[in-house]
Amino acid sequence: MSEQRTRDEIKQRVREASDIVEIIGEVVPLRRAGNNFVGMCPFHPDRKTPSFSVSHERQFFHCFGCGESGDVFSFLMKYHQMSFPEALEQLARRSHIELPALGGAGRGEVDPRPRLYAVNEQAALLYQHCLLETREGQPGRDYLARRGVPPEAIRRYRLGYAPAQDVVGWQYLISRLARQGMNERELEQAGLAARRDEGRAYDRFRERLLFPIFDLSGRVCGFGGRILGEGQPKYMNSPETPVFDKGRLLLGLVQHRDEIRQRRQAVVVEGNFDMLSLAVAGMDYVVAPLGTALTRQQLRLLKGLVDEVLLFFDGDAAGLKAAMRAVPLVLAERLKARVAILPSGDDPDSLVRREGRGAVEALLDAARPLADFVLAALEQQHGLSLEGKARIVAELKPIINEAQDEAERELMISHWAAGLGIDPGQFSAALRPNVPPPLLPTPAASGSAPETMPQDRRQMLDHLVLYPEHLEELCLAGALEFLTLPAAREVVEALRVLAAVGPPQPHQLLETLPDGAARRYVARLLLAAVPVDVAESAGDEAPLRLQAMLGRLGRMRREQQARELVERITAAERAGDQAEVLALLARKQQLDRGSGG
Repeated sequence: MSEQRTRDEIKQRVREASDIVEIIGEVVPLRRAGNNFVGMCPFHPDRKTPSFSVSHERQFFHCFGCGESGDVFSFLMKYHQMSFPEALEQLARRSHIELPALGGAGRGEVDPRPRLYAVNEQAALLYQHCLLETREGQPGRDYLARRGVPPEAIRRYRLGYAPAQDVVGWQYLISRLARQGMNERELEQAGLAARRDEGRAYDRFRERLLFPIFDLSGRVCGFGGRILGEGQPKYMNSPETPVFDKGRLLLGLVQHRDEIRQRRQAVVVEGNFDMLSLAVAGMDYVVAPLGTALTRQQLRLLKGLVDEVLLFFDGDAAGLKAAMRAVPLVLAERLKARVAILPSGDDPDSLVRREGRGAVEALLDAARPLADFVLAALEQQHGLSLEGKARIVAELKPIINEAQDEAERELMISHWAAGLGIDPGQFSAALRPNVPPPLLPTPAASGSAPETMPQDRRQMLDHLVLYPEHLEELCLAGALEFLTLPAAREVVEALRVLAAVGPPQPHQLLETLPDGAARRYVARLLLAAVPVDVAESAGDEAPLRLQAMLGRLGRMRREQQARELVERITAAERAGDQAEVLALLARKQQLDRGSGG
């Protein structure tokens, strides 16, 4: 069996084992509407119309607003910005399907990710053993005790410790994992080792308390480390690797996901120990970005779990900057967000350890809507003089210009203009030079869509899409004579390509067609139709439908021939060719008798 055939079979097996409604429903709230499920599209900004439809029977989705459509693989790839191998692996693991080892793009190329996960897992076990069980881990145990972190929290979050130095130099991890068959190159690829100029390898993490970082499947993909002695940087993460991208991960999400989903609320803090200390105090709905500004990808991880995000920032210039950066991201993901600001000199860790959970929750209860917080902070910074308002508008300008659509932009303008006592028209005029182009593509001309064809031709194309097994017979009967619209021909050609290797499936047709009028037509048709493969009478109904379509096609051909004969008769009469007129009239009468006319 060829490798390509094996890949296709694996893909089909994983697709059949994955419920697209369940998977999309984890990040997009869906409700049943007839045979399908509908919700707000996650790929374009529209807060009013549930244009996003998911078919359980056909296992694909389509948005009637922006035209985005596809199967479960394409949804994961677009929504989570995954590669296809990543989407395949995630779905296979979810369905407990073991993926065979297949070559990569080049001969002999092997996917490195399984080995990287294995190396990170063994490193996490070793680091935690060092922290809890060894003499070298005493500095880490002392540090956590001073910060009030109990042993059960150490085990829950799998905290570890990397010692300062081993007897063989900075090779505590390298030397021990070598005994388990893991070489220096693998540790380098996982971001756990580095090399000096002379080529000697050494542990990347030394004298650091370590937080293992987990992907959504609960696998260790990297580490965040806080140094306990002197030295810089104070905090350090694993470098980017094929399994670790810190902008797409949230610390604490794996441990807190169930509580976050139940509360429909998440608190986002800035630091690892902020997350840990609040969790130790009983707030199991806190997450933290990994030493970076909050990203849109991180918000997407929360989107399907929460109705509201609480941003818990320091009350300094950096906190204001973080809040302003978050505005367009929150708006783009259509999330409700509020901001809670800490007293000067405090962070969540110090506050909860000094005053307890109640003091923190009181601040969170008093959190302000994100847009109101940003405006109030800018007013405090610049004042409300004429010059101050000009500076505020200048700082709000890049935020507004990142709005995802005109309605969102106008909403921000009217809200902030009212707060500043400025005419919305004048506010808008100040922003006009940099207004971004519309996000959504301009719809194709109405005449190019298959839906604009005459009814009999559209019904023929509908039949070919719903019953692709009839393609050859209908084409031999002359169907292509009537499907002349470019978009209709595009659908037929895609069906013919697919039929050459097997019965076409809906998801294959959508994958084959490029974005455009033909693809949108197919998606709308499949979502509107009752799936014929699950209808009780499908086995008997398909041949009857074929015979009916062949009969209709015959009538259409005779009607077309009749029109052509009438045109030729008229032309012959104008030319005075009486013999040709009589011959054509005889053929017309014969055609009329054959059609029962």
